Amino acid sequence: MYKQKVGNYHQKYFSFVFTLFVFILMANLVGLMPYGFTITSHLFTTFFFSFSIFIFLISTGLLLQGRKFFLLFVPTGVPGALLPFLIVIEVISYFARALSLAVRLFANMMAGHSLLNIIASFVLRILNKTYWLGIAPLLLLVILIGLEIGIAFVQAYVFTILVCIYINDSVNGPSH
Repeated sequence: MYKQKVGNYHQKYFSFVFTLFVFILMANLVGLMPYGFTITSHLFTTFFFSFSIFIFLISTGLLLQGRKFFLLFVPTGVPGALLPFLIVIEVISYFARALSLAVRLFANMMAGHSLLNIIASFVLRILNKTYWLGIAPLLLLVILIGLEIGIAFVQAYVFTILVCIYINDSVNGPSH
C-alpha cells in the first residue's frame, strides 16, 4: 500500500513515513494512560505537524521538479478564461489539505479523550455511591478505551496515508 501511494520514491521516504506513523501513534496512545497527556489533542501541535510537513513537501517538490511543480495547480482541459480562477482555487485547495490534516487529527483525539474523561468521572461518581450500579458504566468505559486504542491506530494510519499521497504529488508531479 505504501509503495502504491508514494510511487517511485518509496524507499527514500520510508523512514520518514514510518517515523511519522509511530510518533503519532505513540502520541495518541500516551494520552490513554492514567495521567497521560495527548499532544495530538491540541490544535497548535497538529498544525505544527501538518504545516511543517507541507513546507517539506513544497520544498521537495520544487527541488525535484523545479517549475514543473506548479503544474500541480493547473487543471487540464480548462478554457483559458477560467484558468486564473481555477489556479487560485487549486492553490487554496492545496493549502487546505494542511489545515484539514491538522483538524482531522486534533478533532478525533480531542473528542475521544473528552468522551473518556466524561464517562470516567461518571463511573467514579457512581462507584463512590454504590459498587453494583457502577459495573455497567465501568464495562462501557473499558469498551470505549478499546475503541480509543483502535481510533489511535486509525488516526495515525490516515494521517500517514494522506502524507504519502501528498508526497507522491510532490515528488512525481501531477497525475494528468
